[in-house]
Amino acid sequence: MTDIAIIGGGPAGLTAAIYASRAGKSVTVYEKESFGGQIVFSPLVENYPGIAHISGEDYAALLTAQAEALGVKLENGEVTALRKASDTFAITVDGSVVDARAVILATGVAHKGLGLPGEADLIGCGLSFCAVCDGPFCAGQDAAVIGGGDTALQDAIFLSGICRSVTLIHRRDSFRAEKRLVEKASSQGNIHFLYDTVAEEYLTEDGSVTGLRLRNVKTGESFTKPFDGIFLAVGQKPQNDFLHGAAAVDPEGYLYSDETALTGTAGIFAAGDCRTKDVRQLTTAVGDGACAAIAACRYLDR
Repeated sequence: MTDIAIIGGGPAGLTAAIYASRAGKSVTVYEKESFGGQIVFSPLVENYPGIAHISGEDYAALLTAQAEALGVKLENGEVTALRKASDTFAITVDGSVVDARAVILATGVAHKGLGLPGEADLIGCGLSFCAVCDGPFCAGQDAAVIGGGDTALQDAIFLSGICRSVTLIHRRDSFRAEKRLVEKASSQGNIHFLYDTVAEEYLTEDGSVTGLRLRNVKTGESFTKPFDGIFLAVGQKPQNDFLHGAAAVDPEGYLYSDETALTGTAGIFAAGDCRTKDVRQLTTAVGDGACAAIAACRYLDR
């Protein structure tokens, strides 16, 4: 039996583990992939207060080591079920059931990709899911944003302030984003629109992105365009499918929760990108983790 089980070993989960362990609680973190979360794939982090620059991999290693040094138990394993059992919680990890007095869900999200060959290897090498994080690496150069929702338009507007040009590529003939975002993007002189267009291939050189092979879905015409950076904004999926009602989620699968970290189920708390929120950044994930740990400790102390 552990006091607090944390599901997800990214910045939110590991920060929660550090805070809970320092409060004297026994803590186990379950992570199905690599500890550190998606920040591991960021080649350079320059927007974390107090650290001028650090690679995402190095940051994740430091965070993981700090948690371990405080006595946090780190377990690689996939959680497939969670249910309340009297005053505790039963968690199924790789087919075995473990018990905890409280649970922090820091499951994060999975960015949706295009599914093109070599995509996974290009993340951090000119291909990114985060314009705010990685846009500065494309300053003064030519960028592409793929998508048609609010995030895609917001990314294009942000990048237009630092890039020489931004090409917004959308598979349909109109955007599903808010009208005000479309109007603002249209007013930026260096944002160009490619409607009815899909990406068919990443063009690369020495393992880095150099452009895209594209196709117009109405005419069938294929063509190539050079880009220094490509930003995918085709959606995210919260990793909460295993809950099956253990905690309430919105229609898109995000946990209903705010900065208090409380969910609708007593003893279950939410932190990081997996919860309903407007900003999903490294700093907000760390803040969520601290709030969730404090809330969980208060719950146990009562």
